[in-house]
Amino acid sequence: MRIADTSDLWWKQAVVYCVDIERFLDTDGNGTGDIAGLAERVDYLAELGVTCLWLMPFYPTPNRDDGYDVQDFYGIDHRLGSFGDLVELVRTAQDRGLRVIADLVVNHTSDQHPWFQAARSSTDNPFRDYYVWRAEEPPDTSEKAVFPDKEDSIWTRDDVTGQWYLHRFYRHQPDLNLANPKVRDEIAKVVGFWLHLGLDGFRVDGIPQLLTLSQGDDFENQGGFTDPHGFLRSLRKFMNRRNGRAALLGEVNLPYQQQLELFGTDDAGELTMIFDFVAMQNLYLSLARQDAGPLATALRNRPRIPQDAQWANFVRNHDELTLDQLSESERQEVFAAFGPEEGMQIYGRGLRRRLPPMLEGDEQRIRMVYSLLFSLPGTPVVYYGEEIGMGENLAVEGRMAVRTPMQWTSGRNGGFSAADPEALSAPVVEGEFGPANVNVAAARRAPDSLLNFVTHLARRYRECSELAWGGVEILDQPRPEVLAHRCSWEGSSIVALHNLGASPTKVPLRLPDEEEGAELVDLLADGTCALDGDSAVELGLEGYGYRWLRVRRPHGPGTLPDVMTTVAGSGGGSGGG
Repeated sequence: MRIADTSDLWWKQAVVYCVDIERFLDTDGNGTGDIAGLAERVDYLAELGVTCLWLMPFYPTPNRDDGYDVQDFYGIDHRLGSFGDLVELVRTAQDRGLRVIADLVVNHTSDQHPWFQAARSSTDNPFRDYYVWRAEEPPDTSEKAVFPDKEDSIWTRDDVTGQWYLHRFYRHQPDLNLANPKVRDEIAKVVGFWLHLGLDGFRVDGIPQLLTLSQGDDFENQGGFTDPHGFLRSLRKFMNRRNGRAALLGEVNLPYQQQLELFGTDDAGELTMIFDFVAMQNLYLSLARQDAGPLATALRNRPRIPQDAQWANFVRNHDELTLDQLSESERQEVFAAFGPEEGMQIYGRGLRRRLPPMLEGDEQRIRMVYSLLFSLPGTPVVYYGEEIGMGENLAVEGRMAVRTPMQWTSGRNGGFSAADPEALSAPVVEGEFGPANVNVAAARRAPDSLLNFVTHLARRYRECSELAWGGVEILDQPRPEVLAHRCSWEGSSIVALHNLGASPTKVPLRLPDEEEGAELVDLLADGTCALDGDSAVELGLEGYGYRWLRVRRPHGPGTLPDVMTTVAGSGGGSGGG
């Protein structure tokens, strides 16, 4: 592996950690997490193996959509801290070798943003065209609303001028008019501003809504936003002129072909990384069926992407666990398995639950899923609290069920805040997955904890460049409940097996392109096994078992130091003999 490549293209082999600052750690006792609290926990994240922090919105906001209703793109929400606090956080993170990216909300603003306040004042205001308006009453657009339980149209009449403004999300989030060059210039200024303060890139919110703007059906008066790809290319070029190593991570819940278009080309890049929603949704279908087939099919269908681009793999994020890339019958299978109660579902398209409760706290099965996350080709993204097995709070409305305070200790408010419980920015999870049973302090003391296991996975992932840089090959074998895949890069290979079924099994594998005398070295536990004269081997897996195996050849790539085969007190097991 060329060190220059792995350094310059850091996102190819990063471990990304999504942080909701407001619910991570409160240092001033007002019930709201703050930037200073996150800075205090940077060493914890570095020990976990995180190499990139993704910050959810920290901008000034009326807070009607958990910060995604931005009132000022150039500010810091006073509840979370100051510019000085943010600069200190970035400096601390960089000192520990972590990069920091932040949410970039380009689709809309808050209706309290000065641009919109000016735009709504009159039809000839200079800021009028920063948003999308129409004079005629709109047709029925209820099917286009992103939040159908809250909005029955994507147009709302403004009383000041009597015209309607566009909002794909909530009515208090008017859509920006990206067909206006001034708006695109403003977004570039925002990007340049935060890069200058030390950020290393952005997670771009709402990319599918960007693409629907280009269709022109709602934009006949403005001529439509006809070139979203050109906008992303120019934004990427501008960003990389300011910081050549900065990355754009896109939220793109679309079929693979449309995702591929958003990567651009080697010569004209757009998004640097894209979340693989297709694989994620098929993972849950595979878990529901205890059949690896849907996930294997998704991975086989992954298109080839530019060399400097990357897939971002995830099990959970801060929104609903969307399932809208599945068919209706497939979605119902997942609902039946993991969200059978109506209150566990949301918008008829997803779940508002975290993984551990969905798997009924089955430790072995949970570990198998996270082993799979880190071994899939691409960059793993971890949502805060996943590393300790936090659950959701279904008593909280909507998507906020999974945005609960981080559980640091078993004490008051889970160690998140010294404030009275009713003053917290969100209630702490109660019951089996609450702080009494799930917290960082206890996990650190337990060698076999999920925290130590995830730490071990992150370390192994960082040692296995094949998983980040190599292509994926689904290996033929007769067990439908098992996913067996191989990632190869520069002559070296990793083979990973995951049993999505509850029963132990033996998996016969054949690697016909491997030379005689090659061995498979366990990377999550001690042990080796040799390929026979036919380049075949039979591997055992426990129920919900998992194994990572490096192909070690008598000569050349794959011959590695013994440190690669030693479990360094992580508590992580292979799940099979």
